[in-house]
Amino acid sequence: MPLNWMETDSLPFNSLLLLEQAQINWFPSFNLPLAEFATALRANPAVEWFLRHKCPNIEPWLEDVLQQHPNNLPDLREAEKAVLRKFVDLLVYALNPEVYDEQPFLNWDSDELTSLLDFTGKTVIDVGSGTGRQAFIAAVDARVVYAVEPVTNLRNYIRQKAASRGVNNLFTVDGLITCIPFLDGFADVTMGGHVFGDEPEAEWAELKRVTRYGGMVILCPGNDDVDNEIHQFLIDQGCDWGRFEEPRDGWKRKYWLVR
Repeated sequence: MPLNWMETDSLPFNSLLLLEQAQINWFPSFNLPLAEFATALRANPAVEWFLRHKCPNIEPWLEDVLQQHPNNLPDLREAEKAVLRKFVDLLVYALNPEVYDEQPFLNWDSDELTSLLDFTGKTVIDVGSGTGRQAFIAAVDARVVYAVEPVTNLRNYIRQKAASRGVNNLFTVDGLITCIPFLDGFADVTMGGHVFGDEPEAEWAELKRVTRYGGMVILCPGNDDVDNEIHQFLIDQGCDWGRFEEPRDGWKRKYWLVR
């Protein structure tokens, strides 16, 4: 969902040094201007070194990009800016999560989540927590909420926001939707928003694994309002679903399943 959340043209190219392994691992799936990327990497060897060593998985892809685009473009700074614009989604998390937290689409009605179950006394895992939209809703009544988020700066942001609001039952944990760092059946509720779909089978298996029998798995939002592969996959797993609107970003679908 690339949006103009922040202006990137003034950022130095070495802003990429702030990114996490999980984010760098997504690079090959981005629609990058590859000639510009190759030019910028050759001009910024520290960034190239960092990417290779922070996320070895993408090293073959980096080699391929550099080999396919051996000639530097004449305007280095324009090449850097073209690349940075493509990474605005990632850079906003590392540099200014407040900008993300202020986006209108996060102002959906909290009842869309709380109407699905009573969070009172529940142990809750919120996967891909971002700036904590769902986690803070659940924390009002839950016994404890664990916000699982791979981006260090977002975890720091959630902790600071919890402290400023006097929320003392919300804790941040490093982790991914494909590797949730809790025991089998740990949570009464496992939920996520805008996080499901890159590896549906592995993600769904983890969501179910950490949720106790009789507990609930919730994806809110779990999909745009379309009958696509993600929708069909979740229906095939036995999920119920409904529609709701995100301000300025249209209709979304939420999914839930009693384990």
